Amino acid sequence: MKTRILGGIALLAVIAATLYGLFGVPPDANQGDAQRIMYPHVSSAWLAYLSFGVTALGGIGWLIRRDLRFDAVAVASAEIGVLFTALAIWGGMMWARPVWGVFWQWEDPRLTTTALLLALYVGYLLQRRLSDDPIRRATRSAAVGLVAAVDLPIVHFSVIWWRGLHQTPTFLAPDKILHPAAPLQFVLALVGMLTAFTLAWTWLMIRRYQLARAELAQEEAIRGELIRSASRSVVGAPEAGGAQPGAPVEATR
Repeated sequence: MKTRILGGIALLAVIAATLYGLFGVPPDANQGDAQRIMYPHVSSAWLAYLSFGVTALGGIGWLIRRDLRFDAVAVASAEIGVLFTALAIWGGMMWARPVWGVFWQWEDPRLTTTALLLALYVGYLLQRRLSDDPIRRATRSAAVGLVAAVDLPIVHFSVIWWRGLHQTPTFLAPDKILHPAAPLQFVLALVGMLTAFTLAWTWLMIRRYQLARAELAQEEAIRGELIRSASRSVVGAPEAGGAQPGAPVEATR
């Protein structure tokens, strides 16, 4: 019940933030209405960071505690992170076309490293299907998740380390947190969208974690049934060299 309430609140928050971004904020002086794509684009990117960070922490938790609940958190967050990364890339392409004149440019370091990030975590999800053993699967996934997380700071700082089409941070640069370069209305629209998306992310995490736990319980039930069936087969099998049930017994002279 509480999860449903959270889902309803998240939905209303996303609708309200979208309406404010579309109608409550004036168009940008340089980019016009295309700038409005920034609000879901940036929010999706930051939630992708959060998701993959949680995946890495879940992997560390599994390696230390050997509790499969940490692995459930990791896979739930990874799937949601792939969703938000894909949304961030799509939004960036829609924003880039009217502003840069192209949908994509591989020479831009932010675009390239973000595409790599998406590929890494799609690979993370695919490799989980290689094993039915939950212990082995969790260990391999933890290792892959930690290696893939190395790309997170590279993506974030790529606009500072290398020159490309992307602009440097507008809101979260250390010298702009208290004095952002964007107008206050733009900042409020972005914060509102980020809050709404975070509520949606929280709801998705809870639901996907619950599903991951249910899948693990189902795997354990199937594995237990297979073991019991194998045990019954062994117990019911005839001994080597013994008479087969129902076979005629040779008369003894």
